[in-house]
Amino acid sequence: MHSITLLLGGKTLVASLEDNSASRDFLALLPLELELSDYGASEKIADLPKKLSTLDVPSGHSAKVGDLTYYAPWGNLAIFYRDHGYAQGLIPLGRIDTGKELMKFSGKQEIRIEKSGLIESKQLKSHSNKE
Repeated sequence: MHSITLLLGGKTLVASLEDNSASRDFLALLPLELELSDYGASEKIADLPKKLSTLDVPSGHSAKVGDLTYYAPWGNLAIFYRDHGYAQGLIPLGRIDTGKELMKFSGKQEIRIEKSGLIESKQLKSHSNKE
């Protein structure tokens, strides 16, 4: 299982990824900068630069608060801030472990998603520059 970091409005969220073909494809796209917008008063969505693999994934998913998902029919990322019923074509990518309450913002917002190791090395550099 891989860990990723989401940078949103100056705040940091941490998420754990599932082990499936879609999440592996998503991880390979990182780092990504996307614009999130609200959809259905339950999720934040953003277009991905390419479609993800759906080879070994469930045909649908019932999303919960904090779920990081891929909606295969549209090819977009969907991050849920409210529980949602089962949706055909919704594929679980992972789950936000810390900071999921930060997804409840209005309007559009930029987000940067990175592999966690990249964030840790940047933080170490910034600390060493201050010493």
